[in-house]
Amino acid sequence: MARLTRAESQARTREQLVETAKLLFLRDGYSVTSLEKVADEAGYSKGAVYSNFRSKDELCLTVLDRIHDEQVALIAEALAGADGMEGLLAAFQTWAERSIGDEAWTALEVEFATNARRDPHVRAELAARDKAIRDTIAGLLTGYAERFGITLPMSADDAATALLSLGIGLGVQRAIDPTIPVNVLPDVIRIFAGVR
Repeated sequence: MARLTRAESQARTREQLVETAKLLFLRDGYSVTSLEKVADEAGYSKGAVYSNFRSKDELCLTVLDRIHDEQVALIAEALAGADGMEGLLAAFQTWAERSIGDEAWTALEVEFATNARRDPHVRAELAARDKAIRDTIAGLLTGYAERFGITLPMSADDAATALLSLGIGLGVQRAIDPTIPVNVLPDVIRIFAGVR
């Protein structure tokens, strides 16, 4: 077996730290998971963590980016085979039923965002990520509106903010009570599309 280069070794270490942190943050929560625990569970020293991340906040932002990327891939996969507006909404609802309200993911997002209120840098990082998500949603709305000849009842940016806010709120509610149905989200999209 060929020996890893220094860059490959560093990338492997970083990947293992991110995956371990993701597991621990989702399982135990952000506050109680120390960088030392992440290092121990991954089989590295605390110094290895600090050589890859400036802080626990930076590591958590990386974990949240990973989770968001995974969810984007899942939703893209779900929508890829969908046909027509109703097919897209049905595929979206299937993804939403699996993902919106995931207890561990929702708890991590809420806990981290709540802690971020004390740190302007972390708040700015979260705000930038939130804007990127809203921009992506707005782009999708614009594209689908053009594709299906729909006039949105408000700007795509405002509709994206409304839908993301509804999705986040629904996620928190479903984390508390998983019996709350997700169909309200595709139903609101239908109202925006004027096809209800």
